[in-house]
Amino acid sequence: MNKWVEGTVVAQKHWAGLLYSLQLEAKLPPFKAGQFTKLALAVDGEMVGRPYSFVNAPAARPHEFYYVVLPEHPLTPRLCKLEAGDAIYLAPQPAGFLTLDEVPPGEHLWLLATGTALGPFLSILGSEAPWRRFRRVLLVHAVRRAEELAYQERIGALLAQHAGQFVFVPVVSREHSAFALAGRIPKAIEDGRLEAKAGLELDARVSRVMVCGNPEMVADTVHALEGRGLKKHRRRDPGQISVENYW
Repeated sequence: MNKWVEGTVVAQKHWAGLLYSLQLEAKLPPFKAGQFTKLALAVDGEMVGRPYSFVNAPAARPHEFYYVVLPEHPLTPRLCKLEAGDAIYLAPQPAGFLTLDEVPPGEHLWLLATGTALGPFLSILGSEAPWRRFRRVLLVHAVRRAEELAYQERIGALLAQHAGQFVFVPVVSREHSAFALAGRIPKAIEDGRLEAKAGLELDARVSRVMVCGNPEMVADTVHALEGRGLKKHRRRDPGQISVENYW
C-alpha cells in the first residue's frame, strides 16, 4: 500500500490568530465521524506528516481539517500558505476511536473540546447518529479568547436545525465575555456552572461524555467528571467518559 495519497487543496480559511482550516479533495476510503488522518508535505526532500481530525461528516465533501500553526513546527507554517490547486498528501487510512460506536447507550451526549479539538465533534454533529441516539446533545467549546470560537455559523445552523435537542456552551478563559462561561471546563464542572449553563445534570445514569483536547485539559476534565461519579469507558469495563488527547 502507498504510504501517501495525493490530494488537492480546495480552499484555505484563516479564522483568528494562528487558527486555520483547510479544505481539500482526495480519494480516501470511508471514515467514521470523529476519526483522523495525517496531512503531509515534502520538507527538505522528506515527507513530514501530522495527524488531524476530519471536520466534515463522512458523507460530506470536501474534506476539511481545523488546525493551529505552530511556528517552530516544520509542517504547519507551510500548511497555512497553501492555496487552491496546490498538492497535499494524506495517509491512506483513517484512524482513531473517538467515535460514537465506542460510546455506550445513554440519553445525553456531552462533547467537551478545547481549541482545534472542536474538529472531530463537528464531524460527529454533522452525521445522523447523535441526533438519532441521544435525546439531548451538548457541545462545549473552550478557548482563550472569544475570537477563537470558530465555526459559529455551522454551530448556529445546528442550533436551528435541532432546536430543543442541541445546546452549545462556549467557555473563554483569558477575557470576559458576556455570553460565555469564564475559566476552564474542569473548574466549570466542579463548581456546577457548566450544568447550570447547559440546563442539564452530569448524571452517570444517562450522561455520556466525549472529551477531546490537550493532555492537561483531558486529565483535569476526567478528574472533575470522576468527582461527579462518572468513570472512563473501556470495552471490558463500560463507563461514561471517552477521551482523546489532541496533540
